[in-house]
Amino acid sequence: MLPADWTEHRRDDGELVGWIRPAGDDWVAVDLLGRDASEPIDWLDAEAVLERRGIGWLADIWMLDRADAPPLRVRMVEVTPDHVVVQTDDFGAIDVPVTRFELPWPAPEGLRPRKRGRPGRA
Repeated sequence: MLPADWTEHRRDDGELVGWIRPAGDDWVAVDLLGRDASEPIDWLDAEAVLERRGIGWLADIWMLDRADAPPLRVRMVEVTPDHVVVQTDDFGAIDVPVTRFELPWPAPEGLRPRKRGRPGRA
């Protein structure tokens, strides 16, 4: 559930890019996965962090760590303050079966960006 003291931050086109939450006398930028995207900083800097980050990073390949199984390559399907839905990577093919996983929000640490420069590797 979204904390009451978090403030939405939207781009000029109205697209939600995250939230800004209080941290003492400062503010913290929070991304769409509910994870801190900055240290405590001033309000305008928190807005700038979210503007720079945007939403394109959600389209990247992610890894989903699982207990007793190798990590899976996944893609985001839905991200809301209610849940995060990912599905196994279909590698761009429309006829590949996929498995969907519903995760809590904020997203667990086991959902992580794929390491760059190591295609298909965790």
